[in-house]
Amino acid sequence: MFRNILIPTDGSALSGKAIQAGVAMARTLGARVTGFYSPERYEILAYGEYFPPDLVSRAEWENRSKKTASRFLAVIEQEAIAAGVQYSGLFLASIAPWEAIIDAAKNEKCDLIFMASHGRAGLSGLLLGSQAVKVLTHSPVPVLIYK
Repeated sequence: MFRNILIPTDGSALSGKAIQAGVAMARTLGARVTGFYSPERYEILAYGEYFPPDLVSRAEWENRSKKTASRFLAVIEQEAIAAGVQYSGLFLASIAPWEAIIDAAKNEKCDLIFMASHGRAGLSGLLLGSQAVKVLTHSPVPVLIYK
């Protein structure tokens, strides 16, 4: 049924549980796993001629993003290796992680997105938004939400 399952992560404990469940599902189905992480894209929020004093350089931002991506994706890779599931991983910086998740699923020819949902509602859901809901709403690829 499913041959390539995209498992996005944000590094949270809930994502860790979704990783375990997603890899277990992939093992059962004989599918491969594609791990994915979307760090924020480097943006400078400057006002007029004012620049924040703690501004990091683009190079430093990219270096930190790569290290974080490596650390987060290693969790998925280790879980896949332990389960005997074929694995590949990638990351793409984006202002809208939900769009990057959908793009990754399309580009990697994934036939399922298996992701966690923090279940944000009320004011935090309005302010922070739910990446899972946005993926679920806009993805042409089937989405399984793990809670």
